[in-house]
Amino acid sequence: MESYSHVSCVCLCSPGHIDDLYPYFMRHAKQIFPMLDCMEDLRKISDLRVPANWYPEARAIQRKVIFHAGPTNSGKTHHAIQRYLAAKSGVYCGPLKLLAHEIFEKSNTAGVPCDLVTGEERTFVDAEGGQAEHVACTIEMCSVTTPYEVAVIDEIQMIRDISRGWAWTRALLGLCAEEIHVCGEPAVINFVTELMYTTGEEVEVRNYKRLSPCSILDRAVESLDNLRPGDCVVCFSKNDIYSISRQIESRGLECAVIYGSLPPGTKLSQAKKFNDPEDPCKILVATDAIGMGLNLSIKRIIFNSLVKPNINEKGEKELNTISTSQALQIAGRAGRFSSIFKEGEVTTMHRDDLPILKEILSRTVHAIEVRNMDRDIFVSLSQVDGMYFVCNIDDFKFLADMIQHIPLNLRSRYVFCTAPINKKQPFVCTSFLKFARQFSRDEPLTFDWVCRLVSWPLVPPKNIKDLVHLEAVHDVLDLYLWLSYRFMDMFPDANHVREIQQELDSIIQLGVRNITRLIRATETSATPGIDPLSSQRRSGPSPVSPRRVRGAPKAQDSGVEAGQLDKSLGSRLVQEGLLTPDLLKQLQKEWSKEHRQEEVGVKLVAETLNNKIKGRKKK
Repeated sequence: MESYSHVSCVCLCSPGHIDDLYPYFMRHAKQIFPMLDCMEDLRKISDLRVPANWYPEARAIQRKVIFHAGPTNSGKTHHAIQRYLAAKSGVYCGPLKLLAHEIFEKSNTAGVPCDLVTGEERTFVDAEGGQAEHVACTIEMCSVTTPYEVAVIDEIQMIRDISRGWAWTRALLGLCAEEIHVCGEPAVINFVTELMYTTGEEVEVRNYKRLSPCSILDRAVESLDNLRPGDCVVCFSKNDIYSISRQIESRGLECAVIYGSLPPGTKLSQAKKFNDPEDPCKILVATDAIGMGLNLSIKRIIFNSLVKPNINEKGEKELNTISTSQALQIAGRAGRFSSIFKEGEVTTMHRDDLPILKEILSRTVHAIEVRNMDRDIFVSLSQVDGMYFVCNIDDFKFLADMIQHIPLNLRSRYVFCTAPINKKQPFVCTSFLKFARQFSRDEPLTFDWVCRLVSWPLVPPKNIKDLVHLEAVHDVLDLYLWLSYRFMDMFPDANHVREIQQELDSIIQLGVRNITRLIRATETSATPGIDPLSSQRRSGPSPVSPRRVRGAPKAQDSGVEAGQLDKSLGSRLVQEGLLTPDLLKQLQKEWSKEHRQEEVGVKLVAETLNNKIKGRKKK
């Protein structure tokens, strides 16, 4: 009240104008928001117009751009790679480590020395460390200053990706190559042509048709009893993967399992098992991770669902029906030209989904649309040309907030914030924090330190929870290797870490081969009547609060005690990694405390009401 009265006094008693308050207001505002002092500087550094001019080496040469356009399994990438292998020097830029590995092996097998560069790995064919004339890399790692005769940019349609699209834009505008071979969907042709118009470079388009036929069946599978050799059941959640694989093997069939968070070595091992004609495994259960990077002998693609979680422009998670582009990418894995199945088939597991799938696949893939996404002060101040948008930087901000309290210089803080981590994994996030703290103390992160962090040596998983933890540990070791190439002095034991990561990959492979046994063990350890995989029937985890919902029955009325909470909901949340055991205990204590307070409050209210009633009766 004192502050308000003071302001009122100034306004009423001062002979000046109300605008005289403005300097005082601005001084206060700048104390709260320091960036107001440097808004003009922020506008200058956030001027992102004419990005083609950021790459003077590329603009100094007249590049020839060739677009290889076609659907999956049309040979478009094959033709681009043949030109890459025939060139004196070349770079291949792919979206996945698996694709970079594939080109690396194919090139060296063909007698063309080729290096491999990913965020976590550098492999040089020259024993003395000299660089080869050819390199296969993940697209974020391509050099925009090294001259090449030929460059190949694969899966160009990912230029519209709200998180990674910047890497394709950078490669397309900045690669210093005489020939740029771009491979992707026809829907991106006009966009690439228009983008190259701003650089003064013309685009030659080469169209390809699918090499083997792929048809949509008129009947859904409806039951896992109707599976046949060469079938691939596509799911969009890990819990569906667990459930379907368990049901398949309960029918006496073997199945391979592939999903995104598996290490590359495990994915290749499962793919090899499924592709091997001598192996009894004839069924594959996979997420859309099979859409790129793996050569699989699939006869029939079966969509278990047509709904997939996506991140929208605001960074929020949504459940949407898959797009035509996604459906075509996945369906195209059936009947590949190089596999034993020369004709592919596509259908759904459930009858009601089949007409929806047919409608999705009948649509035309629309040209990419560019959307500007304003999320923070930098993005709101940024000036971009009409063909560009500022990528989603939510992951960057998430890591920046996480290490905000740790004393790091600006360059180190920036590098840590660009680290590729899975923020859904609590163990990965806590390890990231420990990495940053140890780094800030100027103490090297040695092999022994890492072993203590991850509790190495590790044993084969006994249940699904153990398997998920091992996958998280693999991600932590990936993070160490990624940082080791940015801070070699502080992460000195990359070779030793890579060795135990390979051992861990083998342990995970063993767990995935026995995944049905792990699921069974998980069910056995759970409380009877509670399905540990029941979350597959939910759209996602709901926020959990220890407070009783107003109007709901009390715990003593429904027979729910703190101990029962731990056995049912609590244990399931711990298994899914949404809670730690310590946090669960803390929640139970708070729940019990609130429960007792609530009982006391009810008694006090009841006593008060009784006293009032008695008083009225006396009157």
